[in-house]
Amino acid sequence: MRIDAHHHLWDLSAVHYPWLTEKGIVRFFGDPSSIQRDYLLPEFRADAEAMGFGASVHIQVGAADPWAEAQWVQSVADQFPDWPLVQVAFCDLTSDNLDAQLDRLQTLTSVRGVRQIIGRAPGEDASTGTNALLEDPKFLTGLKQLGARGLSFDLQLLPDLMGQTANILALAPETRIALCHAGSPYDRTPQGLRRWADELTALSNLPHVFCKLSGLGMFDHDWNAESVSPIVSTCLSQFGADRCMFGSNFPVDSLTSTYRETVSRHETLIPGSMLDDVFRGTSERFYRIELRRN
Repeated sequence: MRIDAHHHLWDLSAVHYPWLTEKGIVRFFGDPSSIQRDYLLPEFRADAEAMGFGASVHIQVGAADPWAEAQWVQSVADQFPDWPLVQVAFCDLTSDNLDAQLDRLQTLTSVRGVRQIIGRAPGEDASTGTNALLEDPKFLTGLKQLGARGLSFDLQLLPDLMGQTANILALAPETRIALCHAGSPYDRTPQGLRRWADELTALSNLPHVFCKLSGLGMFDHDWNAESVSPIVSTCLSQFGADRCMFGSNFPVDSLTSTYRETVSRHETLIPGSMLDDVFRGTSERFYRIELRRN
């Protein structure tokens, strides 16, 4: 049984997502109009089960009220006990009431970790101030608190920030880190990929940092197995299969490929001896997922 380590769900009548209600705005990952509708577990599950998946990790996705989103995801996990679903919720690690926020999140049995995005795309987060998280000493304090509580941190950032971030993560070795979307290699020129690979070593050298092979179509809307082969091979080489995991990033990545195409392209690039770790073992261990076994 496989695990999808990175996907999203949303019910627009239950939780408000500002970016899903804004019309006519093209994002860095493409025109979101086709996914500005409900995307629920049965639809995701139908695609995932067809490719051998039987469990998954829900990642927070910009709700106006993150607690409402976390509660809704918990209700989905409770409604479908035959589909092991865990979640990574949003929490502001620099908040003055961080302990109270984490206490509340940990009342939800599906919560395994937290994501607070540092960088999505060039310029976007610099303009909103998200990059300033790295300058705030409270961010490191918050990371350490996650580790003390047994919670992980999903790290989304740009290659430009990897060195600075690695210096901070090195000071929180007890907190397991999942690098989202292979570190967002947005410059797909040969020179850009070399720079990304060089910067990536700052993170891969830290044993508590893991890597998600996910979101590879967000910066290349015409991607195929050949075009992302250097990315996948670099991640596997630097992290090893036991620190890499597959994530579909659906439905966002449905803008550039079907679920079957996404999985199949990764399958062709991952050596057979590594497939079980990347598609199951790493995420099962990292997110403490209890799989149903016959």
